[in-house]
Amino acid sequence: MSDLVSADRLGTQSLRYDRPAATWLEALPLGNGRIGAMCFGGLGADRIGLNDETLWSGGPETARLLSTPLGATGAEAVRDVREALWAGDVRRAHELARGFHSGYSQAYLPLGDLLLDLTLNGDATRYRRVLDLDAAVVTTEYDVDGTAVRQEVFVSAPAGALVVHLTTSEPVPELTARLTSKLRSRPNPVDAGLGLLLQAPADVAPPHRDVPEPIRYSDGPDRGMAAAIALRATSDGELRADEAALTVRDFTELTLFLSTATGYDGPSKAPVRPAEECWAIADQVARAAADRPYADLLADHQRDHRRLFRRSSLELPTTAAAELPTDERVARSAETDDPALAALLFNYGRYLMIASSRPGGLPTNLQGLWNEVLRPPWSSNYTVNINTEMNYWPAETTGLPECHEPLLRFIDHLAEAGRRTAAERYGCGGWTAHHNTDAWCWTAPVEGDPRWSNWPMAGAWLVRHLWDHYEFTGDLAFLKESWPTLKDAAVFCLDWLTELPDGSLGTAPSTSPENDYLAADGQPASVTVSSTMDLALISDLFAKVEQAAGLLEVADPLLAELSTARKRLPEPSIGGRGQLQEWAADLPEEDPQHRHMSHLVGLHPGDAITPDGTPELAAAARRTLDLRGDDATGWSLAWKICLRAQLRDAAAAHRLVLAFLRPADDSATGRPGSGAGVYPNLFCAHPPFQIDGNFGATAGIAELLLQSHTGEIELLPALPAAWPTGQVTGLRARGGVAVDIAWTPDGTEAVLTADRDQERTIRRGDDRVRVQLTAGAGHRVHTA
Repeated sequence: MSDLVSADRLGTQSLRYDRPAATWLEALPLGNGRIGAMCFGGLGADRIGLNDETLWSGGPETARLLSTPLGATGAEAVRDVREALWAGDVRRAHELARGFHSGYSQAYLPLGDLLLDLTLNGDATRYRRVLDLDAAVVTTEYDVDGTAVRQEVFVSAPAGALVVHLTTSEPVPELTARLTSKLRSRPNPVDAGLGLLLQAPADVAPPHRDVPEPIRYSDGPDRGMAAAIALRATSDGELRADEAALTVRDFTELTLFLSTATGYDGPSKAPVRPAEECWAIADQVARAAADRPYADLLADHQRDHRRLFRRSSLELPTTAAAELPTDERVARSAETDDPALAALLFNYGRYLMIASSRPGGLPTNLQGLWNEVLRPPWSSNYTVNINTEMNYWPAETTGLPECHEPLLRFIDHLAEAGRRTAAERYGCGGWTAHHNTDAWCWTAPVEGDPRWSNWPMAGAWLVRHLWDHYEFTGDLAFLKESWPTLKDAAVFCLDWLTELPDGSLGTAPSTSPENDYLAADGQPASVTVSSTMDLALISDLFAKVEQAAGLLEVADPLLAELSTARKRLPEPSIGGRGQLQEWAADLPEEDPQHRHMSHLVGLHPGDAITPDGTPELAAAARRTLDLRGDDATGWSLAWKICLRAQLRDAAAAHRLVLAFLRPADDSATGRPGSGAGVYPNLFCAHPPFQIDGNFGATAGIAELLLQSHTGEIELLPALPAAWPTGQVTGLRARGGVAVDIAWTPDGTEAVLTADRDQERTIRRGDDRVRVQLTAGAGHRVHTA
């Protein structure tokens, strides 16, 4: 497509710095889906932070001990809450709803650190630290008194190991490598390497919970899992190891091979594997990597990464800012538009997904794969009232369906646990989950405020990912495997619905995460009847189950019940300010600028509200966004980008992209910022760091450039005027179509390549053309 635009790739495929990282939010992330690393690139003294996606506190026994409800549960308890609501007593409904609460989910834990101390005399010059997104390698280079030092770090999925390759132009007197951890640990000395045996806590309370023992270890049945780190090395120098450190003397080349293992054996099994066995598993992997030439390991790693990363890429106009270090670009972004920085953000989001979500693993959590805190914000768990869903919004649209697999598989495990919760908490069939879960598939409402806890709609939202994967891929075998989970989510919602006085169906108790309304007494309240989000999710779920049944040729009496119930669900209401109402009644919000856009779920990621199909509701959604304003947390900005894109509001979407890219506060360095935005390493600030914003921003930028939720393939539906030229490759449309687009002020060219023969309508603005696509053959479309 270079005949239309020759995009300058400078500044869109790498993060670059002229100094070492002073904080974790300046370090650069690497990962192979299981092992995560944060590279600081220190001078002489270096740190590589380590994570393993399966290292969590607690276990099934901990979950059982924490799951005792605070009050009455079951169908009768649900009726009591509803009767309080029918009587208009929202305060009593609030207190009764708290009876369903119990405990909290567990925490994703830091594994440890690899510390490197390099003996060099003199001051460093020519410092350079780079994360190459296309290679998935962090390179650090500098000179010290005539000695050139180069360090390459990557985490290989094929080898299952982190690899550090250090070369120097002159022999270095000494390097010392050590392994440390914030967990309980003990060394496991080995020849030519290091081992660290670890014990995770039985329970870690979220930071917002004030408990006597927030980090609790146990030797009882609820004992936390064991884990281990294994390190091996090869060098042209002299290697010596004891239980404290690995020392290398007089070398010019050193390669370290590190692997990890934990006792995790799935969400329902106790993690009983001992630390010694974990170490043996990790060491076998590290030794196998050490037996191979470094060049082969690097080539295999890059081949594997590029197979995914090169499927899609975005290039936008560059400015002089592209020559600057990334942290300086971010600092200047508040004053000067840097379109290539938005392209870098898009490409970085795809890189982060490849690094943190691979088939066979766990889904990405609130911090993706990377966490350094024993009690991380919100336990770094899975928050499934928006954040986990947002993590996977770009999976299908940017050509990474394999990376979607961990969430899709996890939903089946969650459904298994959620069937028990549906029956015990509410006396309902099917399955449910609430706003928090963890590696142990916690599904109960956590102890806390009903405005986030009493929300049993996670199942209804999550199974939309099962449908989306089918819709993008056409994988009918996958849809058939997913049918029980999809169907049982609908069974719960059908049981959860209740008849209202006007004859319609609704939900009670109901909340709109995580906002309050002002009740008749002028005070905030959350528990009510039929929030807009509830009904939007249920209506969408019932429709998708009916569609899936038709495709699978399933005959089930449930389908007639779903169809009848769906017709009794009220349509969204438009309030007195022209806004889409958040609740069934036109209630004032306690926080009119609240970060959650829950009631707009039907606009995105749903497809019930569109500018062409439901213009009045689309106008109400636009009014809602105007009233809420642009200012928000990082992930909320990302959601708003997606919402504005669906409304084809290019100017507002671009304004939000710029807001997302502004520098965030970094309390560790004292650098000024705006709160939300991005940190120096482009991690999204909630604040604090949450990775959902990175994924949501990538998804939002994709939606600016391609949409397919209406059945048409729409090119550049919300292209910002500040991006007059550009090129994107490998976006995906529903129905299994890859789309490359290049544009200039003179025209647009798209190449569409279908997975299977099909006829589609291609739209650009108000112009439409019907085309016949042949499987595997690129079809060019030109528009003015």
